[in-house]
Amino acid sequence: MIKILQGNCIDKLKELDNESVQCVVTSPPYWALRDYGESEQLGLEKTPQEYVQSLVNVFKEVKRVLKDDGTVWLNLGDSYVGTGHKGDIKDPIYPEGRNAQKVALNHKVKGLKSKDLVGIPWRVAFALQDDGWYLRQDIIWAKPNPMPESVKDRCTKSHEYIFLLTKSAKYYYDAEAIKEESMNIGETNAKFGGNKYGDNDSKKHLTYSGNKYTDNGKRNKRDVWTITTKPYSEAHFATFPTEIPELCIKAGTSEHGQCSNCKKPYIRQFDREKNPDRDMESQRKYYAERTGRTDGHISGPSGLVDSVKFIGWIPDCDCKTKVQPQVVLDPFAGAGTTGLVADRLGRDAILIELNPEYVKIIEDRIRNDAPMFVDIQTFQT
Repeated sequence: MIKILQGNCIDKLKELDNESVQCVVTSPPYWALRDYGESEQLGLEKTPQEYVQSLVNVFKEVKRVLKDDGTVWLNLGDSYVGTGHKGDIKDPIYPEGRNAQKVALNHKVKGLKSKDLVGIPWRVAFALQDDGWYLRQDIIWAKPNPMPESVKDRCTKSHEYIFLLTKSAKYYYDAEAIKEESMNIGETNAKFGGNKYGDNDSKKHLTYSGNKYTDNGKRNKRDVWTITTKPYSEAHFATFPTEIPELCIKAGTSEHGQCSNCKKPYIRQFDREKNPDRDMESQRKYYAERTGRTDGHISGPSGLVDSVKFIGWIPDCDCKTKVQPQVVLDPFAGAGTTGLVADRLGRDAILIELNPEYVKIIEDRIRNDAPMFVDIQTFQT
């Protein structure tokens, strides 16, 4: 089910139950870059500090509705200090769209110089960290097809940040769901780390992890995501590429669902078969072969790994009740990409959007994607 709430995001968040959401995937309006024509919109604050505080206030409510083991995936772009002049470029096709500024968005910023990078993403991330969030990771969204820039004194900007934030030190994260293709399929690896003393190739200076395995074609997802931007013809503003919420939702929610009573997510069950040769003698022999040491010294694992196989999903509770989809939230829904992807992946979603015109875009987009199966409920102010 996709639930759409039209109105101010803080007001609408207050209508949601405590700890009712497993995962938040969102991209708020960036500071001083665009006027969406709504008096209550975020992004038109006069200073970076006011913008940061606005987001901190929103995420206080997000924290309340997020489950203790939930995750937040926050996408933010940056901007530069300008001259303070009002932009006057209008899109000839959409004169009231993305470039039709009604206020001066190209701000001067106290304490910063013209042409300074404002650093909005990290200002927000550190402010949320100060407010009690765990700042777990900064993910780089690398864009192979960035917006062209005519600047001649710096590189063209081709990345944005996605911050992984959590309420707790321990949280639900399905690493298996987003593993990526490995570069060395079928190869056996033994040596890692290399020479930590520069160009000195003496064997005694080489470091080994001791971890020997045959690559099965998958590896842990890296923190640089190379994803092309993709326009959506019905929305006259920037939209997520679907690949971003797909990765976030897969990692942040259980594919199988959650217990309908306690709301705990189902977790992957693995069959682990211990390698019978993982004993002290094998470790000594392996390390001696790799380093030439014969004094019985051991450092690191044996290099003989256990067999691990995924066999199914199990509940993380004893309730023995029905399974239900987990809930994904986007408090700045825009064109509804998070909801669209959540529906494709079999998750429920709550989307909050201030602009009623965009709510209609969301409804049409999701219904056209799955006209026979989607269940949309819209609540307008």
